[in-house]
Amino acid sequence: MVGSADIPNASTIDPAEVERFSRLADEWWDPAGKFGPLHRLNPVRLGYIRDRAAAHWQREALSGSPLRGLSLLDIGCGGGLICEPMARLGAHVTGIDAAERNVATARLHARGQELVIAYRVATAEALAQSGSRFDIVLALEIVEHVADVDLFLEACGRLVAPGGLLFLSTLNRTAKAWALAIAGAEYVLRWLPRGTHDWRKFLKPSEVVRGLGAGGIAAQEIVGVIYNPLSRTWSLSRSDFDVNYMLYGSKAAGVRSTTN
Repeated sequence: MVGSADIPNASTIDPAEVERFSRLADEWWDPAGKFGPLHRLNPVRLGYIRDRAAAHWQREALSGSPLRGLSLLDIGCGGGLICEPMARLGAHVTGIDAAERNVATARLHARGQELVIAYRVATAEALAQSGSRFDIVLALEIVEHVADVDLFLEACGRLVAPGGLLFLSTLNRTAKAWALAIAGAEYVLRWLPRGTHDWRKFLKPSEVVRGLGAGGIAAQEIVGVIYNPLSRTWSLSRSDFDVNYMLYGSKAAGVRSTTN
């Protein structure tokens, strides 16, 4: 269910996608469940965000709390798989999701871990219109599930405070991505429920970079994220962006986002 005062015009929301993930809400924290692939992907995502953010603010990445004092927004937070480790790294974390059941799951789990995280049912564009800004904005494995990509990417950029960073990860629209991420992961290996992804919603890196630019974000780096089936681990690649990829971009310190 999407209804919320924080979603006045849910123009980027795809109701079918929200309903699909709402049905899986209780499985977010089961490493052997439907979200197992995200649990296995988390270490490489977390390390990338931590290291690039620490370098940007000239901090020691392995200090224990390299994000201390920084505000961080996780868009499409789901059950909180990214929010919780970001909070442990010292960030003041806000997580938003369009699915109320996901937010309820995330709140309950954070409470059990004694973590202070602000969870809200909201959309990126509604939050951007409110004037909220964050030092770090995360949009991980979410853009391929929205209804209006350009509006979503622009809103993500507007949510970044001047001098801040945005991190995004998604799937490339290639034949290889269809073969591995849909045919392989959903139908052969059954890592994901069938219908989780729509290849037509996958985005080329150039499309993401262009969309973020409308929100004042300049891309700084794009890396591939590849899976090793023998070790069952993910790693970064400087040359293979054919399936999964991550990028980060920055907003110039003097840039102010409009709210119209």
